[in-house]
Amino acid sequence: MLARIDLRGSALPGTRELAGLLPRAATDIDSVLATVRPLCEDVRIRGAQAVREITARLDGVDNEDFAVPQEALDRALAECDPTLRAALEEAIARVQKVHGDQRRTDVTTEVVPGGTVTERWVPVRRVGLYVPGGLAPLLSSVVMNVVPAQIAGVESIAVASPPQRDHGGLPDPGVLAACALLGITEVYAVGGAQAVAVFGYGAGSCEPVDMVTGPGNVYVTAAKRLLRGLIGIDSEAGPTEVAILADDTADPAHVAADLISQAEHDPLAGAVLVTDSEALADAVLELVPGQVTATKHSDRITTALVGSQSGIVLVDDVDAGLRVVDAYAAEHLEIQTRDARAVAARVRNAGAIFVGAWSPVSLGDYIAGSNHVLPTGGCARFSSGLSVQSFLRGIHVIEYDEQALAGVAGHIDALAGAEDLPGHAAAVRIRQRP
Repeated sequence: MLARIDLRGSALPGTRELAGLLPRAATDIDSVLATVRPLCEDVRIRGAQAVREITARLDGVDNEDFAVPQEALDRALAECDPTLRAALEEAIARVQKVHGDQRRTDVTTEVVPGGTVTERWVPVRRVGLYVPGGLAPLLSSVVMNVVPAQIAGVESIAVASPPQRDHGGLPDPGVLAACALLGITEVYAVGGAQAVAVFGYGAGSCEPVDMVTGPGNVYVTAAKRLLRGLIGIDSEAGPTEVAILADDTADPAHVAADLISQAEHDPLAGAVLVTDSEALADAVLELVPGQVTATKHSDRITTALVGSQSGIVLVDDVDAGLRVVDAYAAEHLEIQTRDARAVAARVRNAGAIFVGAWSPVSLGDYIAGSNHVLPTGGCARFSSGLSVQSFLRGIHVIEYDEQALAGVAGHIDALAGAEDLPGHAAAVRIRQRP
């Protein structure tokens, strides 16, 4: 079911070449831009009427008003299963605890007497948070998006999630309950690229936002790319993925289950095992079919595991395995080896790292306290997951008095002269007393 790539017995290639050898889902965002562009333009021009027609055509739901009424949010919370509500409350508390420590404080640096630079951290004013609802209603994404925005101090938060025909054209009840628990009152029953367009341009009662975050399918990602610049975005997220670096101490049943749990998300999800133990690889391959058969979404999982984005990579040792996983730069990286904590400390590229046998990705997806909105497709080489910082902007505030400016006037004159910008120097000289 999982293809093998054998990298043993020879020197590993350079990072770029190595990354090209590893399994990875191919997502061609450009190929859907031609579909997404006119859809977004329609929302820009015709607003709520365009949203209604697009939603009826694509989702089979004809909502005269796509704003979710407060009574629907209240009802979803009141009818929420007590066990689910308790789980949501615990997830919220843990994510708040972790993200509360991320809030930066303003810092003032005295460069010279009378000359200071202060870095202020100012939240984005208004954000739109997208919560997928296609193959799975990701109510946990409500927590992961809303909590850091709230801690950052964002004053205006709107959530959009696809309407569900089985729920009267409203988003999934669990999504609504999570919003209600977090005090979110502005929720829209709209999904896909049209949701991003609503956030970007404004439509109906939804005012334009400054930033859009949250995972979504290729159409959502294409809309984020199209509107980037008009709005800020968190990332262009591709299909979800997990890499597991494991040696012969790993439990093959755990490894198989963790590969399957990620493949459950999407037929394009990537599941990659990197190991120096052929015996572990054989055991995992033997266990996977039985575990897949026992799961609800076996067809979806099978498609993901047999796809070119999934596989088992055999390496000579854990050191070689570290080079491989750094080249892969996984969204989720599990370390199931001897001295797992020490091995994890050597990882350079990953969205999130799960250390040891008792830290599966499922823990981070829901309730570890970490954030599950993470970079995919190798983007962990240069970007990080959603956090409080995602919703903050650093602004430098410069304040020099007359004497402090006079002390650097000569340096400014020299630098402005070197750049042939005499007006820069003149703006300082005119402030100097004769």
